Amino acid sequence: MIVPVLLFCVGLVCLIKGGDWFVDGATGIARRFHLPELLIGATVVSIGTTLPEVMVSTTSALGGHGEIAYGNAIGSIICNTALIAALTIAVRPGKVDPKSLRTPVIFFFLAALFYAGIAYTTGYFSRAAGLILLALFVVYMVMTVRQMTAKPAAAAPEEPAAETEPLSRELILLVVGAVLIAIGANLLVDNGTLIAQALGVPESVIALTFVALGTSLPELVTAITSLVKGHSALSLGNIIGANLFNLVLVSGVSVALAPFSIPQTAQIAGHNASLVMDIPVMFAVMLLLTVPALLRGKLSRIQGIVLLAIYA
Repeated sequence: MIVPVLLFCVGLVCLIKGGDWFVDGATGIARRFHLPELLIGATVVSIGTTLPEVMVSTTSALGGHGEIAYGNAIGSIICNTALIAALTIAVRPGKVDPKSLRTPVIFFFLAALFYAGIAYTTGYFSRAAGLILLALFVVYMVMTVRQMTAKPAAAAPEEPAAETEPLSRELILLVVGAVLIAIGANLLVDNGTLIAQALGVPESVIALTFVALGTSLPELVTAITSLVKGHSALSLGNIIGANLFNLVLVSGVSVALAPFSIPQTAQIAGHNASLVMDIPVMFAVMLLLTVPALLRGKLSRIQGIVLLAIYA
């Protein structure tokens, strides 16, 4: 048990330092090109922090453990929203730009409705479904890149271009930070899962809780680091983007490589627990996070508290 504990500590250090560098690199790039932090968070940062989910879910699906790939995607969305975003909002609620938030939110709910439709009808995620999810990812990225390239011209006059750090340094910080985050999350998940399995915890439960929390650690580290450094918009954009990528990229890759059915192990009142609990909670927490932000252009502390209560 000494080795897993040591590796767990090494993973924690990698996550903390990686998160620090990752946020510095991302905010530096946002400032350099005069882009909204929320937009950078919903694209570049989200892809980086979603790497652990991609690796864990794809490996699980290819290994014949589709229940882990499925549970990890939905569990990560719930964890990202009701724990990580909730903590950020509860500590430091702030204003958001509804225009920057609109595209990732629309794409998330489109993907979530498609995902839920499959779960409630056939219960089987085919290779075609995976390819459709990946197509949504491509369309989202194309639209967002167009949006980002349209932003600098309007925002450029606001800031004089006093760039003290070279672009190469910011890119290195971003890449090295993402690698450290991925390594750290992997170490934590691998060792934590071994401990859970030794205690006799079912795979589907491990996926929806421990693995989901473990692979959401990059988002948690990024959120805390962004909060400390005063970049709450970057944190919110990262959460929304990461949730979208959990459906269209993580699930898309997993399903396209190894189709699987939704887990049938747990039941609530004679019905599949995932259909009764997991998917409805996923929709509920995302609606609670995004609708007030889109309508009012700001987040309130009560939102964070209610989300944390739901997660608990």
